[in-house]
Amino acid sequence: MKWARAALVGGGEVTIRLVDADEGRTLNNEYRGKDYATNVLSFPYDSEPLVTGDLVICPSVVAREAAEQNKPPAAHYAHLTVHGMLHLQGWDHENDEDAQAMEDEEREILAAMGYPDPYAV
Repeated sequence: MKWARAALVGGGEVTIRLVDADEGRTLNNEYRGKDYATNVLSFPYDSEPLVTGDLVICPSVVAREAAEQNKPPAAHYAHLTVHGMLHLQGWDHENDEDAQAMEDEEREILAAMGYPDPYAV
């Protein structure tokens, strides 16, 4: 998938799974303590020497969010895939500085593929 490759520095082995809302909710609750289906979950296993991990994407949530945000679904999928891939490589958004750095990286990767700024209002 070109979106995942665009966000991967170096090599890696990543599985991308599409799940229904029930499984997305179960995984989000089990691993993050949040009782709702979310758009993307990242499960990193290793980052050296290669990135390995799983991305779990919930299409029903992605479709709903894209509609709510008036974005093309492909652009939203691209953003969430890039976002998840960055998480697999150690990026996070736990504080304002890290969030800004991660958002800037996402913008740069997405712009290189011809997608608009996902954070533009």
